[in-house]
Amino acid sequence: MDLGLVGRVALVTGASRGIGFGIARALAAEGARVAMSSSTPERIEAAASEVGALGLVHDTNDLDAVPALLDRVEQELGPIEVLVTNTGGPPGGDPLGFTREQWQDAQRELMLGPMALIERALPGMRQRGFGRILNISSSAAREPIPNLMLSSAHRSGMLATFKTIARAVAGDGVTLNTILPGRIATDRLAQLHGSLEQAEEVARDEVPAGRLGTVEEISAAAAFLCSERASYVTGVSLLVDGGLTRSLP
Repeated sequence: MDLGLVGRVALVTGASRGIGFGIARALAAEGARVAMSSSTPERIEAAASEVGALGLVHDTNDLDAVPALLDRVEQELGPIEVLVTNTGGPPGGDPLGFTREQWQDAQRELMLGPMALIERALPGMRQRGFGRILNISSSAAREPIPNLMLSSAHRSGMLATFKTIARAVAGDGVTLNTILPGRIATDRLAQLHGSLEQAEEVARDEVPAGRLGTVEEISAAAAFLCSERASYVTGVSLLVDGGLTRSLP
């Protein structure tokens, strides 16, 4: 299937490794002109070189740096047509044990940071009559995970945000969708479980598919939602979790 991404300009944040890197690589493989950002200079330089993309240093928490980031992408590649907002996850712990500062940090990372990018990129997308905005979230946004209170609370808030904006801009050819990954074989999951081997062992018992998901499986879903073919799909939150989540939409 031709996804219609050849020549499209895409920006993927949090792209030096894991899911963000996989999505950047998938978009580049479809012919998109890709910019990748990360807060770690060494990692993003190596990742961008591997993908054949433009590597940029950007900390999602630095809201004031957003205009310069998007200006650089437009200068180097052209107006942004595809925006993938991918962020890390705040720390876990006792649901009632987080400080006010931790709540504020999580809001900045998971809500204010992505929204600063969207608010800057969206007007141009609407004017040109084409845009794809994709947020990489977590299944915790649909079904809260007890020890990931900060993630569950703010990611579910972004679902409501995307649903609201999606309705407002659907007539302009711009879509906003969200991917909700379950247990994907990444470094973060390895940290949460001690190792990927331990995470895989748990997944065999708890995930209906009997295994962890792969970055490539997330990336395939992302590439479709960023494509011309997905023009009638907006305001959607797509679970990619091997059947783990029990809740209804």
